[in-house]
This record gives sequence, structure tokens and C-alpha cells, in this order.
Amino acid sequence: MLRLTTLIIVSFLLTACNYAALEKENDPNQPSSPQINLNLESNNQTGSQPDNQQLPPPPMDQQPTATPAPNLASSAVIVTSLGDITIKLFPDKAPLTVSNFAGLATGTKTWTDPRTGGQKTGEPLYNNTIFHRVIANFMIQGGDPLGTGTGGPGYKFQDEIAPDLVFDRPYLLAMANSGPNTNGSQFFITVAPTPWLNGKHTIFGEVVGGQEIVDQIATTPTDSNDRPLEDITIKVIQITP
Repeated sequence: MLRLTTLIIVSFLLTACNYAALEKENDPNQPSSPQINLNLESNNQTGSQPDNQQLPPPPMDQQPTATPAPNLASSAVIVTSLGDITIKLFPDKAPLTVSNFAGLATGTKTWTDPRTGGQKTGEPLYNNTIFHRVIANFMIQGGDPLGTGTGGPGYKFQDEIAPDLVFDRPYLLAMANSGPNTNGSQFFITVAPTPWLNGKHTIFGEVVGGQEIVDQIATTPTDSNDRPLEDITIKVIQITP
């Protein structure tokens, strides 16, 4: 009888442990991956996954070429309405991504205005855009010319996942996307380690100055869609070769 009772207790404890592990694995409070919301209505709550099937994906970009010029940008300053954020870029790890970011920041890369469908040449995409999605203890996201999470440059390009670059610390600059090889103009900066993003987003830089500005943006009051109640503007992104 004692042996039977012991077996029952052990079985109960194993079941409880397995259930606890499952609960942790499916924790709904873990923030979702920063994504480009091609369907605005689907992003009506924190952690939701956007439905990307209602709009056709933009065409794959033919620029930059597979071998970008060797004089790629090495740093950037994101001038915001709250202060400056200085970025060290990683052109050796993500040359296509750095080239795209620098080209859109300076206006040397042609992009399509999602409002009009017209081509923009010589006009920086990032000027006077906003941080449209902010989640405390996770990340701040910007780079959308519409400011809604649904916009981009009218093209997409491939991921550049470097095995030795992982989301093991805060203040990493990476590309937002809506799945593999769907990078455009939207980017995010982490404010905490985010290991669940490893292998899913291209890391192409790191904040080396103005971390307090990033933290201030990350803790600003937001609405139910994670949009700041008061716009935080990217005035300009300055690029240094």
C-alpha cells in the first residue's frame, strides 16, 4: 500500500512539473518579434502576430548589389526630438543592410513613397518619421514613412544573419520584418536581452552613445497599440563613412 501511494505521489509531481514547463514555453507575456504590420487592423494588441496575407509583398530589391562598395558607413547618429543616439554600424557583418540603411538615411537610395506610389530620389526616407512602436523592457521601433507600422520603401531584401551576433544584450540595432528576407526600412533598438529573436532579425549595429535617450523612449506612455501618446520624431539620421 505504501509503495502504491509513493508511485501516485511521484506521478503527480512529474505531471505538475511538465505542466509548469509547458506554461513557461507558451508564456503569452513574452513580447512578440518586431514585425512590419502589412495589415494594420491585425495589430490591435501587444504581442499579436500581423496577418501578412492580405497585401502582396513588395518585390525583392535589386540594389544594393551582392558586393557593396568597400567604403560603407561605419557609424550613424539618430537625431530625435528627445536627443541624439549614436550607433556603431557593422558593415563587415551586414553589408547589404548597412548600405540600405545609409542610403535611405542620406537619400542616395531610391524608394517608393507608400502614400503616393511615386519614386523618391535624393530625399531621405527617415527624416521626420516617428518611433511608432515602443514596448518597455523590449525595444523601440521606427523607420516607417507612414508612421503606422504598415509602410516601407517599396522593396524588400535578404536577411544577413551573422552567427556571432546574437541578442544577448540591450542596445542592439536590427531590422524589423514580416518573415524571412522581408527587410525594408523599419528597424528597432533593443533595451534588454531578447534571445528569442536570434536567427530571425539582422543585427547591423549597436548603440554606443545616448543609451539614456533609448531608455527614455522605451518608457514613454503608449496606447493599446504600443504607439507613444506623444510623437517621438526622428529628425534626421546622420551617416559617417
